[in-house]
Amino acid sequence: MKPAILLFFLIATLPRSASATQDWLQWRGPNGNGIADPSAKPPLTWGEEENVRWKVPVPGRGLSSPTVVGGLVLLTSSTDTTRLTLAYDRANGQKRWETVVHEGPLRQKIHRKNSAATPTVASDGTHAFTVFDLNGEVFLSALDLEGRIAWQRKTGTYSCDYGFGYAPSPTVHGDLVIVSSEYAAGGYIAAFRRSDGEEAWRTERKVKTSYSSPIVANVGGKEQLLLSGADLVSSYDPSTGKPFWQIAGSSKATCGTMVWSEDTVFASGGFPNKETLAVRAVDEPALLWRHADSSYEQSLLYHDGHVYAFNDGGIAICWEAETGIEKWKVRLGGPVSASPTLAGGRIYAMNERGITYVFAPDPEKFTSLAENTLGAEGFATPSFVGETVYLRTADASAERQEWLYCLGE
Repeated sequence: MKPAILLFFLIATLPRSASATQDWLQWRGPNGNGIADPSAKPPLTWGEEENVRWKVPVPGRGLSSPTVVGGLVLLTSSTDTTRLTLAYDRANGQKRWETVVHEGPLRQKIHRKNSAATPTVASDGTHAFTVFDLNGEVFLSALDLEGRIAWQRKTGTYSCDYGFGYAPSPTVHGDLVIVSSEYAAGGYIAAFRRSDGEEAWRTERKVKTSYSSPIVANVGGKEQLLLSGADLVSSYDPSTGKPFWQIAGSSKATCGTMVWSEDTVFASGGFPNKETLAVRAVDEPALLWRHADSSYEQSLLYHDGHVYAFNDGGIAICWEAETGIEKWKVRLGGPVSASPTLAGGRIYAMNERGITYVFAPDPEKFTSLAENTLGAEGFATPSFVGETVYLRTADASAERQEWLYCLGE
């Protein structure tokens, strides 16, 4: 082989992970808001025989989204007796390692749409941080990228008031990993040092169980830790855990992660009441608008002055972010658990039947671009990196089997 051809071959076969823009390090992507890096160029269409680069079986059951760091794709899963963190080669899907993080029986009671491995892995580029509920105790673990457990800490307890199980994903902020566990008897949010797991701060959140993941955003010129639930939209100092502000709204139980613009935050909840609202988050918070429409299990998506939703019933909605004016509403198909994502100038929104609807982020009219089906389940939100999509699904055979797909043209 000629040197020039050999050089081209080597470059072409390297994992495209030379920079952070080619990673998907946490729940909802690079900034935690469901927006892929601008360099993302995912395929428009896919199917079992179309645009599948590789497909590998995943042991056990889990709902965590794929986390992409360096040359690895990370997932969590669970069996009847173990909680697992798994790493697959980004280039070819080969399993690189499988680490048993915990051993022990599953919770006897859990919602049929939840699992024992729902929180998505968060990474700082050198370690993977996982959270598992082990029969009423929440553990945060740090694994290096070879699958070795660097440290493990019990963050606190958890007892779901509804019996639905645990769900919030951890988030990384600077030198901290932030974890949420909300229930009436002993709920909290807490931060732990990335280096050794030592607790940095803890703030009480003794509320009726809520499931949303905390996220740090720059809103109104400062970093704010955002969290909805308990009939409140809340903001905290991510460095200390001290509250910045709270405003009444949304619902007691929320599942979606809040989103934001430069100076406004948006939250939605669906149990027991349904509500979506916008709060100006500069100085004193101010309610801008509220609607009875809601996204209970899903997160919203903010883009270019508008808020998009793909709610539990499979209805896509677009609102004007400043006023809450409804621009359009279209029934696509539900039920829905995964959250919509903006990638490559398109919105990708998957329902629980494994159908991904692709439509234009156009506030003037709804424009369908594609409709893709893989598997029979679609609970985990796909991840979009470079020219690829990493999608977790399951088939409908008698012996249920989960799969991880890498999709690309």
